[in-house]
Amino acid sequence: MNDRRNVALLGCGGWGKRLARNLAELGVLAVVVDPSPDAAALAADLGVPCVDDRGSVFADRGITAAVIATPAETHAALCLEAIAAGKHVYVEKPIALTTADARAVAAAADEAGRILMVGHLLQYHQAFVAVRELVKGGGIGTLQHVISNRFSLGVIRNEEDVMWSFSPHDLSMLLSLTDTAAARVRATGASFWQQGISDVVTMHVEFASGMIAEVRSNWASPIKEQKLTLVGSQAMLVFDDTQQWDQKVKLLKYAIEPGGVRPRAVRGEETYLPLDQGEPLRAEMQHFLDCIDTGKRPYTDADEAMRVLSLLEAGKASLEQDGAWINV
Repeated sequence: MNDRRNVALLGCGGWGKRLARNLAELGVLAVVVDPSPDAAALAADLGVPCVDDRGSVFADRGITAAVIATPAETHAALCLEAIAAGKHVYVEKPIALTTADARAVAAAADEAGRILMVGHLLQYHQAFVAVRELVKGGGIGTLQHVISNRFSLGVIRNEEDVMWSFSPHDLSMLLSLTDTAAARVRATGASFWQQGISDVVTMHVEFASGMIAEVRSNWASPIKEQKLTLVGSQAMLVFDDTQQWDQKVKLLKYAIEPGGVRPRAVRGEETYLPLDQGEPLRAEMQHFLDCIDTGKRPYTDADEAMRVLSLLEAGKASLEQDGAWINV
């Protein structure tokens, strides 16, 4: 094993198990830190120890990196502890629950010369990579309008609402599609199952360029939907992650023709983008390892994470003010 890439996994819950499998298959998983019997069983299957004492792991100079997949409210403190111990850090989103804490983590990593990467998985999804390249290359004209839906009947949390749990994925994708800054945010939602914890949220984001976006999250839906719709001045794109690979990204060309009374939308050719298949989490973990080896700054670094966090904070403030517009 490359001794620059001995990785400790902190947290082996539902998502941590997937991280553990990928890190093990990449040959870099050295230890799992989690007190649960399930984590111990998985670690044994993967041929690595499972411990409850992260202090001993951080003190081990043979461990060069930490992958953090613990509850969101622990992220900032664990990142700071890992960085202080000289480890490179990958942390699942969000990097922290406040921009002040995120800045502290970023500053610590920069001062220590350690890699700090945040888990915005969809940035490494081969389908979204194809979407981003097409949009940034002008393939749909000027991006005008984005709708992102993330619905399921899934894990309900009590430490964060559905916006903080689901929307970072969509906000990260949204920000990577445009070079213009977000100007203001408005969010509305409802709590049905726990007081003060929103189960359904719609965020409206306006950009300085005039582009607008709707980011909808819902963990009280009977239908699973993970769909990103992009409307450009020349074409539209739909990235539907619930579809098979050959139908994940649809490109629709269209034209607006003037009419006597009103303009008319004319549908053009519909095609599906050819995609390279692969597991996004594997690509994300490989990127983290490559950054450790080369010293390159991760694509989803602390700066990108803080831009996402600023929108989440604005959304939270808007929810608390009954849907008022909040400048970013």
